[in-house]
Amino acid sequence: MKNKLIIIGASGHGKVVADIAIKMNKWQSIAFLDDDESIKISMGLEVIGKTADAFTYKDEADFFVAIGSNTTREKIQEKLIEQGLNVASLIHPSAVIGTDVEIGIGVAVMAGVVINSSTRIGKGCIINTSASLDHDNVIEDYVHISPGVRTAGTVSISKGTWLGIGSVVSNNVNICSGCKVGAGAVVVKDVTEPGTYVGVPVRRVD
Repeated sequence: MKNKLIIIGASGHGKVVADIAIKMNKWQSIAFLDDDESIKISMGLEVIGKTADAFTYKDEADFFVAIGSNTTREKIQEKLIEQGLNVASLIHPSAVIGTDVEIGIGVAVMAGVVINSSTRIGKGCIINTSASLDHDNVIEDYVHISPGVRTAGTVSISKGTWLGIGSVVSNNVNICSGCKVGAGAVVVKDVTEPGTYVGVPVRRVD
């Protein structure tokens, strides 16, 4: 671990991520990179360049990609990994992490999250504010679990899927890759085709 953390993305998601990093109290300094030149400071932390500048700090900083879009986050994080940069995971001190839980690199675990025993979380995931993942879940790479999501036991969420705020997934349900599940939706059986799903129980709309 390095003394400096550089967060890529200084907007809303980046602010929440920076707050976690500050509360973790592991880095002596924290700064942002952002491609929007109008942002000079965020959360009182300096924006020191653009995304492409990350590689100039390779030897002096840990990195975190704070971008909400699953595809954009994957593209940037994979490039960092490929180039040998050290990608950190950020876990809010208030999160409750069960026994035998595995969390990949580049994952953000927000305030109030509960992750129960024997759950596996892949790299680059967002487990957002007050989400609850029960036992034996498998969350694949670059999934976004929005605030207040509830998953029951033995749920599998495949790569790049997004679960909207307050959505619920019943036990023993698998959701395939490339899905969007709407706010407040309830998933009670397997979702086997990529698309957008809304409602109680969910139906495909796109």
